[in-house]
Amino acid sequence: MALIDDYEEHDGLALAELLRTGQVCQKELFETFLHRFEERNPRLNAVIEIFEEEMAEALSRESRQHPGSPVSQPFAGLPMLMKDLNVFVKGRVTSHGSAFFDGTPAAFDSVLTQRYREAGLVIAGRTTSPECGLSATTESKLYGATHNPWQQGISPGGSSGGAAAAVASGIVPFAHASDGGGSIRIPASACGLFGLKPTRGRIPYAPALGEGWNGMATMHVVTRSVRDSAALLDISHGYVAGDPYAAPHVGRPFLEEVTTEPRCLRIAFTTRSPLGLDLHPDCVAAVEHAAKLCAQLGHEIKEAMPVYDHALMSQHSSVVIQSHLLATLRAREQELGRAARDGELEAITLDMLEGAKALSAVDYAESQRAIHRISRELSSFWNEYDLYLTPTLGLPPLPHGEALFKAGDRIEDYGLKMATYTPFASLANVTGQPSMSVPLFWNQDDLPIGSCFTGAFGDEASLFQLAGQLEEQSPWFDRRPTLAV
Repeated sequence: MALIDDYEEHDGLALAELLRTGQVCQKELFETFLHRFEERNPRLNAVIEIFEEEMAEALSRESRQHPGSPVSQPFAGLPMLMKDLNVFVKGRVTSHGSAFFDGTPAAFDSVLTQRYREAGLVIAGRTTSPECGLSATTESKLYGATHNPWQQGISPGGSSGGAAAAVASGIVPFAHASDGGGSIRIPASACGLFGLKPTRGRIPYAPALGEGWNGMATMHVVTRSVRDSAALLDISHGYVAGDPYAAPHVGRPFLEEVTTEPRCLRIAFTTRSPLGLDLHPDCVAAVEHAAKLCAQLGHEIKEAMPVYDHALMSQHSSVVIQSHLLATLRAREQELGRAARDGELEAITLDMLEGAKALSAVDYAESQRAIHRISRELSSFWNEYDLYLTPTLGLPPLPHGEALFKAGDRIEDYGLKMATYTPFASLANVTGQPSMSVPLFWNQDDLPIGSCFTGAFGDEASLFQLAGQLEEQSPWFDRRPTLAV
């Protein structure tokens, strides 16, 4: 077996360049990827399935080609792991982390899957997700608990926990992820990665869906480097005919923004929860550290926070999510010709479904209108500030079971627990704004604590510019977790 000894010293773009220039071959890359998977995944439970046929086909294509990949394929030959939720690979199962949805291969590729292929990525497997993406931890009954590479028994966050664990452990340099209430940024924070949630409408859900949760959910990746995230957004964004939203025009490639010096940014920051709940001192320290770094870079830092009713926002968001969950369940029932059997759906899903059945069409419409109203009211804050800095999470990464809704739990108690753990992330999902978690701080237990920056609608450019500065000022790429060695 030929392995790339310095595999983890390179990000995705660097590995692709080694391939393009013939310094490594496709077989070496795949063997290294598979070796890391076989060595580390048993301790992590992050990757559900490897698509061996996809890799065999890529090797066959390489044998028929001359060295060197087209410039239009910046990631030619690299393995891409897809999250097991709302993205489809023809001939492969997307189970949404649920026994009820397991077992049915997709009849098509999602547009995002097609765009990854067109960029030269090899769709090489899928990663764990909690059932229907409803949890801030990745502990499904179908696949079991996924471990955080920084510490066994600690959750990597959710719902893109499998993706984040696979990247942080060095199995892959990046992986597909999605975010409906923080599900890119939560695991990025918990696993010490860079995770950006794009603007609403930037990445399509076509053809399976027009949108995720009325535009609150979107897709992208978790990465070790900022430039990988930017380059992957360059090859994946863009309107598809029939999409209900279109993100604002992109002036130049996102990859160029990473090395572009930003103007003096007006950055508001807070260390107070919007619900008045206590934040863990580590999370406060992380934000204060990030604010200090931004000030050293010449940006204008001011303590301030937007005024909004977080509890009301969460209430209306829940109505939308429950309604979509019930519609998804009914579609699956029609597909199978039967209802879910006992044990096929988890406690959180069943509780939310019961709540959805008590809702009316008017409830749904009123909640959607309320979400639009809150979004418009909040937009004025970004007229005064360019970015809003908060903790990504209100607590350090949690042990398994701590963020899990169990049978018999009261939904009110669980809601309070989640409001304590992730009080900030859902704001950008409701408004559709771009938001990123940046790994700038580790606590005394050597667990990463992310800092979250939220930009104005359509302004990923400022986020990537600042992220590039922070990555240079306070690099994290070479910081490796315990289970990655």
